[in-house]
Amino acid sequence: MTTLAIPSELVDDVVAVRRHLHMQPELGFEEQRTAAFVAQRLRALGYEVHERIATTGVVGVMRGARPGRTVMLRADMDALPVREESEHPYVSRVDGVMHACGHDGHVAILLGAATLVASARDELSGTLCLVFQPAEEGRGGAKVMVDEGIIERFGIERAYGLHLSSKYPVGTLGFREGPMYASSDSIEIDVVGVGGHGAAPHETVDPIVTSANFITAVQQVVSRSLDPLEPAVVTIGAINGGTIHNVIPRQCRMLGTVRAFSSDVRAAMPEHIERVLRACCSATGATYAFDYVWRYPVTANDPDQTAYVRAVAERLAGPARTFTADRLMGAEDFSFFAQRVPSCFYMLGARSGPATAHPHHSSFFDIDETALPTGVAMMTALALDAARCAP
Repeated sequence: MTTLAIPSELVDDVVAVRRHLHMQPELGFEEQRTAAFVAQRLRALGYEVHERIATTGVVGVMRGARPGRTVMLRADMDALPVREESEHPYVSRVDGVMHACGHDGHVAILLGAATLVASARDELSGTLCLVFQPAEEGRGGAKVMVDEGIIERFGIERAYGLHLSSKYPVGTLGFREGPMYASSDSIEIDVVGVGGHGAAPHETVDPIVTSANFITAVQQVVSRSLDPLEPAVVTIGAINGGTIHNVIPRQCRMLGTVRAFSSDVRAAMPEHIERVLRACCSATGATYAFDYVWRYPVTANDPDQTAYVRAVAERLAGPARTFTADRLMGAEDFSFFAQRVPSCFYMLGARSGPATAHPHHSSFFDIDETALPTGVAMMTALALDAARCAP
């Protein structure tokens, strides 16, 4: 199969589905309309449909006539709490909610592939599981699916997923062996001092000064405590303390994110960060509460699966349209699937000009929809090929 083999009427339908979903976005674990739409489409195509997995997740199963592995293809369904500012005809109709990361395109692509696979069912080997996942954006829908036993329930042996990207030219396909997306964890810190009058700081223990010292000092974790060849990020994204000009508050709260590409570095970060926090508080006499929230692990691609999927891409799109993708400090909860079975997560370029070059999560984010047929072709090829040919 090649992208040129996709019927024009199916391409039109995939675009229409993407726009329909874009106009009706739903937040994580609230994708009721999206899930119902997906389930109806899959049933009409003859798939065995399982609903309400991880609250709103849907799995469509098709069993081939020939023996083979059980292969999973994944699309995430959730939108973001962003108010869209674009002016195209399919702008979000839900105030304050927007598909600002391409998940509407992911669902449309997988439904398009579902259509082609259904029409070629006699060619299918093994079992195909189309997984429509809720709540990728920070709420860990993939983890919930894994914790509910999706791998064991359906006997999944291989997993594949894609992500539309405004970083790369439209229709190009990016692959990377090993770590591709960073881990993402959160820190929540309360620094507690002694409040008082701003004109008498000597009578207080100032939690704002202590927090400011910590924000500066914690950057030394990356610059001085870690191997410089191992990238990591510690960002304090929120600091809240005080109410008025001349009062030193009793407490200051900080929220932050921690990223790494190495599981060992990730595991060491809580101790490094708390050591700095303890020293800063000791210096001023403050106390603290420190909570390290484990969220998404590193998304690491299996080398054999990555080589296999890249070979499929080169066959479909040609070597000139495939490339080695950059590592990204963003996180992706496909990592929970990749921890369990050999997997490959790859990029599909969707940028063709200024209108489709806005970064993900921007209120102006959009994709060039001519990327969608390439995604459909890739997912269809994997559905028909991976169960019998993947390593």
